[in-house]
Amino acid sequence: MKNIILLILTVLIPYSCFSQETPKKDKEQHEMKPSKNEDGEWDLTVIDTQFDYFMSTVAKPISQYTESYLKTKNTFLVNEWNSYYHSGRYSNIIESGIDYDPQEKYGIKFEYKLYQVFVYVNWKYKLRLNGLSGSDAIR
Repeated sequence: MKNIILLILTVLIPYSCFSQETPKKDKEQHEMKPSKNEDGEWDLTVIDTQFDYFMSTVAKPISQYTESYLKTKNTFLVNEWNSYYHSGRYSNIIESGIDYDPQEKYGIKFEYKLYQVFVYVNWKYKLRLNGLSGSDAIR
């Protein structure tokens, strides 16, 4: 009888040490989505302390770009970004996908800021994105 109890305890003790929660099998989806601010304009929030520094000292001024140019570039860059995100490539840099509709009229301020996010990632992390213009890619 002692041997049976000892055998049962030997089997149950390691089992009780295992985690009771089952891990999620599906990768949790994170998406950056544009939102409208209080003025009804599209806005993009970047949570990186160096981004403001980059925008004020390194980034080209908004007057250097047209809205149509930025929309074309952003459409290509968002596709490239989301491709990297879904494949897991550069997962230490790209932590979320981007929900971007090229048919939506976001306005030049939003398009400029989104484009500068890609330039910033290139500048800070040296991540080469094929959609960046030559002068923005070498910063």
